[in-house]
Amino acid sequence: MFDKILIANRGEIALRVHRACREMGIKTVAVHSSADADAMHVRLADESVCIGPPSAKDSYLNIPAIISAAEVTNADAIHPGYGFLAENPGFADIVEEHGFVFIGPHPNHIRMMGDKLAAKSAVKAAGLPVVAGCDQALVNANEARRLAESIGYPVLLKPAAGGGGTGMKVVREPGAMNDALVAARTEAKASFGNGDVFMEKFLRSARHIEIQVLADGQGNVVHLGERDCSLQRRHQKLVEETPSPAVNAADRDALGETVVTAVRRLGYRGVGTVEFLYADGAFYFIEMNTRLQVEHPVTEMVTGIDLVREQILVAAGRRLDLEQGDIAFQGHAIECRVNAEHPVTFAPSPGEVTTYHAPGGLGVRVDSALYSGYRVPPYYDSLVAKVVVHGTTRNECLMRLRRALEECVIDGIATTIPLHLQLISSNEFVDGAYDINWLEKFIAG
Repeated sequence: MFDKILIANRGEIALRVHRACREMGIKTVAVHSSADADAMHVRLADESVCIGPPSAKDSYLNIPAIISAAEVTNADAIHPGYGFLAENPGFADIVEEHGFVFIGPHPNHIRMMGDKLAAKSAVKAAGLPVVAGCDQALVNANEARRLAESIGYPVLLKPAAGGGGTGMKVVREPGAMNDALVAARTEAKASFGNGDVFMEKFLRSARHIEIQVLADGQGNVVHLGERDCSLQRRHQKLVEETPSPAVNAADRDALGETVVTAVRRLGYRGVGTVEFLYADGAFYFIEMNTRLQVEHPVTEMVTGIDLVREQILVAAGRRLDLEQGDIAFQGHAIECRVNAEHPVTFAPSPGEVTTYHAPGGLGVRVDSALYSGYRVPPYYDSLVAKVVVHGTTRNECLMRLRRALEECVIDGIATTIPLHLQLISSNEFVDGAYDINWLEKFIAG
């Protein structure tokens, strides 16, 4: 087992990894920018190293600085958290070349799944259903129009690299294809350094369903159920829950078994999430995230399994000691991502947190690095807390979530808590009758 792990991240996820390490008796090293010198994970870690100025490119994306920090602190392994360098295969390669263990999948799997076309081809060969579309980058608008006619409008243009909705364009009729293709390529090139774009059928009323997997790279794979992540704004998730109110037990078991078989064929190691669109009773693969997900706490709440602990054990070479029959799904869990943003305009709201009070009580978990007097910096993602609740039933869960959000106090900055209170009180959400397009319409009014 590792003696010391360097956490190459910040905020609530750095604190989450630190907590798992502490419970396993593993020392931690916090790296931080100069803007995060007073961050909670820095205060609690056994050691800390400043790796650069506030800009992420000069600090949390500064690979030489992170490797140097691992060397000077004699760390055994590096945990990337999520975001930043978590799905950068070059970083994973460098970590291992310098004699450290990368707590994540093999770099080749990160590389494969980071290329959406390669990922689509690999999972299709492994037995997963995919959305109708092309298996290679589009050459020009004429080719794109011919393909769109064959699969039927509307269609979706997607970057072969990257994610998060950047560069994705819905095309509803032939006359819009040229401009959409140019825009998609330009955004993809600027954001990911790769302007390749491919096409898929656009599913109008789909839900976003993902399966959490855990594998040891030695043939042992289990799934930990599904999460419904359909409440999205600009392709960014705001609320996640498990189990999905739209998926029945038979479909859940069948999809989980199919995913486990595919992941085993790929020889995958670590935690991963296989994401699908669910429409008209059918599932269609869209991507695989080769890292810990922001929404992993809802899975932990219903299974009782610490995903970060399992991630560390697998990276240390341990065989998975879980079998599918060992995993019991109990109750319902929902997570709300609380961002430092205005709840109506979504304008960023960095600044000093003058008062912070986290909700508590039975079945309530808050993952946050906030404290009274902490100054939320303007340089990074706006996520400041995740309010997660568990209940015996979905209705109990909703009542508990409303109480927890009302109890949460974050003064000094604007947050999206008022929006979450509106969302979870809406009839459509209470009934579970929402899809990936619903939230945008709800916000628009």
